[in-house]
Amino acid sequence: MINNLKELAEAAKAMEKKTVIAVVEAQDAHTLEAVVTAQKDGIIEAMLIGNEEKIREILAEEGGDPADFTIVPTGSMEESLQAAVDSIHAGKANVMMKGKLETGDFVKALIKKENDMMAGGRLSVAGLFDHPTNYHKLICVTDMGMNTYPDLEGKKDLLNNAVKLLHSLGNECPKVACLCSVEKLNPKMPETVDADALKNMNASGEIPGCIVEGPISFDLAIKKGAAAIKGYESPVAGDADLLLVPDITCGNVLVKCMTDYAGATTAGTILGAKCPVIITSRSAEASDKYYSIALAAYAAANY
Repeated sequence: MINNLKELAEAAKAMEKKTVIAVVEAQDAHTLEAVVTAQKDGIIEAMLIGNEEKIREILAEEGGDPADFTIVPTGSMEESLQAAVDSIHAGKANVMMKGKLETGDFVKALIKKENDMMAGGRLSVAGLFDHPTNYHKLICVTDMGMNTYPDLEGKKDLLNNAVKLLHSLGNECPKVACLCSVEKLNPKMPETVDADALKNMNASGEIPGCIVEGPISFDLAIKKGAAAIKGYESPVAGDADLLLVPDITCGNVLVKCMTDYAGATTAGTILGAKCPVIITSRSAEASDKYYSIALAAYAAANY
């Protein structure tokens, strides 16, 4: 099982068959900076789709040799998106990555029925957070960037997407904490009702491959001592692998506290498509982009 992001990168480097990442509209310095480093380190092989002249120019600026990359020239964003989708279906690429285009346009291509890129559920964002001084293993959070106020069926999809990701990283039975502000079911607090329902679905076998607990607060999910003080007994308490947040606001605040305040290193990917998908923010740390590529590359090989 992968225990931290450095292990993840090393595992991706050690793969005999390298993951091919189709970068859409690759003429973007922020994107190519991470892609060049990841390819030099042997994590991936990159297929760069877009404006060939600009791609070659930026590659040279980032210390990459254009001869080392597969460059697919296109004349428009639409052509680039279609080329990437076609490469996934043809087995020529295993991951899609956003370059210089709007996130909305990129996501539309994933959900477009004719492109047949959806895996049957819904798209969601999952992030891995690594802070060895504060927690004893990688912890996954979903969804903090795509689904705003998911209902029960939506949360089930988010949970299943993230569990599948953790399975691909060698965690055969992830411990899932359905986060709430309290530990007891309260009909006046809908998130506690959903958390209890997800726990019951897991107990009945409707949600397999994991252990689901909820409602449970953040402190009990990550601190055995806090759970002991409150008399909260669960195999998930103090040992959660996955935190399922009730809404996007909670998720956004949580992950920004973990990264910007607590200093956790992170990697993220979009799940629910037929391949892992990378959308990195232009403002993200270089390490976040690098580890996100490693995460998608390793997950793709075990997807």
